[in-house]
Amino acid sequence: MNKDVFLGTIPALLTPCTADREPDFDALVRKGQELRAAGMSGVVYCGSCGDWPLLTDEQRMEGVERLTRAGVPVVVGTGAINTKSAVAHAAHAQKVGAAGLMVIPRVLSRGLSVAAQRNHFKAILDAAPDVPAIIYNSPYYGYSTKADLFFALRAEHKNLIGFKEFGGKADLSYAAEHITSQDDDVILMVGVDTEVYHGFVKCGAVGTITGIGSILPKEALLLVALSRRAAEGCPEADLRARELTDAFSVLAKFDEGVDLVLYFKHLMMLKGEREYALNINETDALSPSQARFCEAQFNQFNAWFANWSKQGGVIAECM
Repeated sequence: MNKDVFLGTIPALLTPCTADREPDFDALVRKGQELRAAGMSGVVYCGSCGDWPLLTDEQRMEGVERLTRAGVPVVVGTGAINTKSAVAHAAHAQKVGAAGLMVIPRVLSRGLSVAAQRNHFKAILDAAPDVPAIIYNSPYYGYSTKADLFFALRAEHKNLIGFKEFGGKADLSYAAEHITSQDDDVILMVGVDTEVYHGFVKCGAVGTITGIGSILPKEALLLVALSRRAAEGCPEADLRARELTDAFSVLAKFDEGVDLVLYFKHLMMLKGEREYALNINETDALSPSQARFCEAQFNQFNAWFANWSKQGGVIAECM
């Protein structure tokens, strides 16, 4: 089973909107192609960044199909309120040739039940047996998949090839200690922008799914490259990766909050990308103070990076 898409950096696409707040699929495809050209291994659609709860099943499937048809490797988010809908997204992903699945736990209804989650995961994996899949662990979905359930599922579903951890250092360390270190064929992906260095250097991650990478792809790719070199034992790369992680810290922290889509779309606007001006819900907007804070942090980071990145050495080697 081809897991190459998971062995790199995968930005989680936002959903650009038309003037009537409908998904702009032409802009979505352009962004996917642009990020691929920048060096990303693929894209995710629809995860949290894509606002999956606000889109219809038909809209989500159209986005996936348009991206796939355009030659962009797509990892499909299966988030849904009910299992039937999640299964439909998985089956559609296999039908259109998606590159992977990001299997999201059952939410709201019986979300804390291990038995319910097991059956939910099984149904999704059954629906797309030829598509490599990773379990998505996130505190925002209210359920934490542990090693016993992961390996029970893997014993029956060979398309389950890895684990995406959105939690912090302790969660990534648990995944490395109890899941991905059990089986060399199981991969760990960092799922949160604040922990790229820790995931690669301390936990053996082989890829990352990033929110900020959709806005700052060059910088996100550089952090991954430096972290990989640091994991191999390069002291200079270790230092530079930690410096970049610290400089990234505020922008990356947006990935952890409930307003992540609002912040990331505002950052897109700061780059001049008008198709991200609107949110799907008209009332979803940053406050004026949030917007000003975001702008100040974006400008500060860009000024710092412009000077820091000129130092040469391992930075130049990894860019």
